[in-house]
Amino acid sequence: MKFKVGIDIGGTFTDIIAISETGDTTVHKILSTPEDPSIGFINGLREVAEMRSTGFETFLSSVDTIVHGTTVATNALLTLKGAKTALITTKGFRDALEMRRGIREEQFNNHYRNVVPLVPRYLRFTVDERISAEGKVVKKFNTNELVPIIKKLKKEKVESVCICFMNSFKNAAHEKQAVTFLRKNLPGIFVTASFEVLPSIRFYERVSTTAVNAFIGPIVANYFDNLIKKLEIIRFKGTLLVMQSNGGVVTPEVVKKIPAVTVLSGPAAAPTAGAFYSSLLGYKNCITVDMGGTSFDAALVIDHQCVTSTDGSINRYRIALPSLDIITIGAGGGSIGWIDNGGLLRMGPQSAGAMPGPVCYERGGKMPTCTDADLILGYLNPHFFAGGKLKLNKTKAEKIIQTELADKLGLSTLETAAGMFRIINNNMAQGVREISVERGYDPREFLFIVAGGAGSIHSSEICKELEISVFVVPNVSSIFCAAGMLLGDLKHDFIRSYFSSFSKIDKKYFITIFNEMKKEGMETLLHEGVKEKDMELFPVLDMRYAGQYHEVPLQVEWSDVVNFNLSNVFEAFHKEHNRQFGYSLKEEETEMELINVRLRVIGKTEKPKFLSSKGKAISLEKAVKEKRKVYIPELNELKLIPVFDGDLPIGGSVIHGPAVIEKITTSVFISNKYDCLVDDFGSFIVYEKEKYPGGFQPKQKLVDVNEN
Repeated sequence: MKFKVGIDIGGTFTDIIAISETGDTTVHKILSTPEDPSIGFINGLREVAEMRSTGFETFLSSVDTIVHGTTVATNALLTLKGAKTALITTKGFRDALEMRRGIREEQFNNHYRNVVPLVPRYLRFTVDERISAEGKVVKKFNTNELVPIIKKLKKEKVESVCICFMNSFKNAAHEKQAVTFLRKNLPGIFVTASFEVLPSIRFYERVSTTAVNAFIGPIVANYFDNLIKKLEIIRFKGTLLVMQSNGGVVTPEVVKKIPAVTVLSGPAAAPTAGAFYSSLLGYKNCITVDMGGTSFDAALVIDHQCVTSTDGSINRYRIALPSLDIITIGAGGGSIGWIDNGGLLRMGPQSAGAMPGPVCYERGGKMPTCTDADLILGYLNPHFFAGGKLKLNKTKAEKIIQTELADKLGLSTLETAAGMFRIINNNMAQGVREISVERGYDPREFLFIVAGGAGSIHSSEICKELEISVFVVPNVSSIFCAAGMLLGDLKHDFIRSYFSSFSKIDKKYFITIFNEMKKEGMETLLHEGVKEKDMELFPVLDMRYAGQYHEVPLQVEWSDVVNFNLSNVFEAFHKEHNRQFGYSLKEEETEMELINVRLRVIGKTEKPKFLSSKGKAISLEKAVKEKRKVYIPELNELKLIPVFDGDLPIGGSVIHGPAVIEKITTSVFISNKYDCLVDDFGSFIVYEKEKYPGGFQPKQKLVDVNEN
């Protein structure tokens, strides 16, 4: 029996899912090991083998694919613990990285400080070369200029070098010369150039993305070298793939060359899984939210496609590579409660993380957290957290909230815990508004899919705040990103800048550059073992009205590209512009401009058989574990309510709120306002009683992925 394994390393927990070719599924969570994430990776595999009562070597021999999501790149940027990096650029542009776009992010904040550049000024060097905007050589580049720079780099013990010349997106000849020369004379040093990372117009975006790539390059490369070595030691013979920020997967070799593609590696899997689950229920649009130990991520899926953006940033550092449009805020189970200077209770963004973690973990935590509040409010079972492997100390949680918060606020411990609960829910609801309302979408029109170990405790209140009537807690909710990784396809994004008004566009050149990207993409996929019949092409045009500053990425049909059918393109652009900004200039017949052309090449992978029934359903009465006092927000008091065992086969049952459903890896709180339908595959469809008085009916029958 062959297995596919998804492993998502988060700030607090490492999530693992192992699925056999028959759909036999094992789900596991283990505390992350921040000092070396690969330790948690390997230990997690060992524990999954133990859970399956299988020898470790035997289990590994049956694993043909591991798909891995990592926060190594993200953490390096967030903590600024990357490589010592140097930049080599065109003479006169030494400070472009620090000047950025020349616009303050907070124009009316007099205390605003610019972000510290990833490359300090003394390590930014220039060479006397120049390519014109048309791609012609204005000043020829002489590699001898790099000789004194190399001496300086060696003296300063630089670990990474990035190269970004003006207009190299039009002509990369000089950058290619520099890369070849530096790699030859700086063995062991990570060297990257903008033509390899982001060959597109706009110098700041290009130099910033290239600098990020260099800053995290050695860290990511060392991590994967170390991980691959450990996998070799334990005799893993299968394939290792890595989740990208764009929702696709690639090989470690690609990641080591362009590590910037993994800055949102973990969170990117949630929308991929969301698209899968929403389609099973007959929905084409959904919002996915993932509340883990450290952060809360929210993303959109429109027409079964994960929404992407090239306008991303991490810790205020610009990254213009295509990535899923995900909003991340500091709201997780480990989020710390504190009192601001005005005497108001706040939650996060600071987090206790995996170590020391919440106070109730008894691992040295000394600050009250969201998990401590959830325990006091009755949403968590102190004797059944992580299936009973981690005992929670409720007394310590009560004491820390009382001394650190309640006494200072003049409230009881229960009132303070309830306040922490409400505040963090409000924070997360605001994060959902940011990804939906601020993008021109009404969240009430989307299926709400909840993920993360802590997400299903808070989802009822988040949905109540957003007036969302239905949300789904999938059967793999607690390890949703790990599950989504097994649904990812091989994806490669290509870009060419072509600035032109559409009235003056060169038809032959336009079609040629798309065909060039298609050829490069298909050759890459063929090298990765993908058959041509399993390849898909998704062209995108970055367009705008003449005179505008920002462009709109517009996905178009391949047939419209190769047939140069611009009328369809124009009509689609007017509609998209109107949706995003509330107007179009179609009637004015305003000229349109093309900025960039992009092509996403996808290699379809075989999907695991995710959903499998757990056998004959039992009656709901047999699934009642106990009755427990739980805080009911609508009543603002503790109430004795039933607690159900969510790991038992109770498909087809309807659970009336208020209630708690306990699983080994998560708990689902159903507030007084909602009821819950348990589907045949162990997922929980929670719906508002008033909106569905006769009960919720899916738009279509939930089916197995291989039958869908």
